[in-house]
Amino acid sequence: MLVPFRTVLLSAIRKHNCRLFSHNNTTSSAKKGLVLGVYEKKSDSDGIHFTEAAAAFDRSLAGKLSELLSLSGPPLKKGKSRIFYGLHQDFPSVVVVGLGKSDAGVCGKENWDSCKENIRAAVSVGCRQLQDLEVVHVEVDPCGDGQSAAEGAVLGLFEYDELKTKKKICVTTQPHGSVDSAAWQKGVLYGEGQNLARRLMEAPANYVTPTVFADTIEQKLSGFADKVTVHKRPQSWIESEQMGAFLSVSKGSDEPPVFLELNYKGGSDPAQPPLVLVGKGVTFDSGGISLKPSSGMDAMRADMGGAATVCSAIVTAAALKLPINIIGLAPLCENMPSGKANKPGDVVRAKNGKTIQVDNTDAEGRLILADALCYAHNFSPRAIINAATLTGAMDVALGSGATGVFTNSDWLWERLHKASIVTGDRVWRMPLFQHYTKQITDSALADLNNIGKYSRSGGACTAAAFLSEFVTADCWAHLDIAGVMSNKDEVPYLRKGMSGRPTRTLVEFAASLASEH
Repeated sequence: MLVPFRTVLLSAIRKHNCRLFSHNNTTSSAKKGLVLGVYEKKSDSDGIHFTEAAAAFDRSLAGKLSELLSLSGPPLKKGKSRIFYGLHQDFPSVVVVGLGKSDAGVCGKENWDSCKENIRAAVSVGCRQLQDLEVVHVEVDPCGDGQSAAEGAVLGLFEYDELKTKKKICVTTQPHGSVDSAAWQKGVLYGEGQNLARRLMEAPANYVTPTVFADTIEQKLSGFADKVTVHKRPQSWIESEQMGAFLSVSKGSDEPPVFLELNYKGGSDPAQPPLVLVGKGVTFDSGGISLKPSSGMDAMRADMGGAATVCSAIVTAAALKLPINIIGLAPLCENMPSGKANKPGDVVRAKNGKTIQVDNTDAEGRLILADALCYAHNFSPRAIINAATLTGAMDVALGSGATGVFTNSDWLWERLHKASIVTGDRVWRMPLFQHYTKQITDSALADLNNIGKYSRSGGACTAAAFLSEFVTADCWAHLDIAGVMSNKDEVPYLRKGMSGRPTRTLVEFAASLASEH
């Protein structure tokens, strides 16, 4: 590498933020575009049902937009678009996008707010279409929900191309017409938070090492120094904390481990019990001695998705100035094969004194989380939530439809579920039965085994049961995000690549918890 990892990544982040989110109004009209929304007709006899902003724009043109929309084809369906040129001197390109039914709302079957999801998807389609036409500034119809529209624009325009010579055209966005500016800005911050996680997850492992990851988060939080303290704990500190499970994973790599600790003091009372977020931070997972197949191994650059989403959520909470105390913990390391690496059958000792038989070195995430969860209890937390790309079994169980949640608290589950309905980044509750605990406590050499006795059965459940052995708090949730780690085409407002899910759900949960206080 001729360029330092840290310099490349931090430069890319600053450049990308400037490219997508500045609101520059001096752009020449030749490069300006407009995205407007239209609802589905309730019956064939109904006229065109525009949003408030689209209807006002149509009136300013004496009905020309509605006339052309009727002449150009059948009514627009949800998520579809149609572009018109030369309608308005200020907007040479106008995209009309289908929002679906005007009375859409929370859908019990889908477990999300269909109205918000429709807006995110439609706005992203329109913005991308204009980006493909090299339109550099886009005004966006708020569609009755400025936050969702902003999220759709910010998330839809993101693409990781920092290391490519040919990049997507730079696009700036702003709301069109009357809008709740606070709601729009909130949506921008939610989207930027998820995009930070996407960028960290997508970047190659030789660009995002444990050290670079920690430096990047520290840089992103530098503007909130009055509220946030960042501790980048070195290996000597990890050893002093007797985090033997974490160290057993990191020792196989030449990259030094880092235990990243973020302390956000947003609450009015510094003594208020904090929300503790813990994220698995394996910046590359080869599987160790239990080596993964080479096909698809490159995707394991994103095995720090838990740490990426947790840390990005705290960056967003700080930007939103949420009135709540949050602690973020991210054990960061690589899982590599070497003469120093864990061997199948080795026994290691966790921070709480429990011994673990490591029968599969590719089940390393639960080892580093075990020590982090033990440490989390030092803060007398109101709740602990950990996120991890932990098991392929979760991908098999739920695919990319939802994050699997294992929790010992109905109170915590209800609030996480409610937050996910708002964000559209869904969660689904999974079992924490003793049935699974028995499978990891039956170990020949130690207190616990890092894989279940029946390795092909209930892998996500036995992994959660393993983590629960390191939790004494009454409110704890484990989020297995392996299934939602990447996006092919399932979420229409995310391009193909690493997804950064469920960052917005974590932020929304923290915001709702703050409002309760």
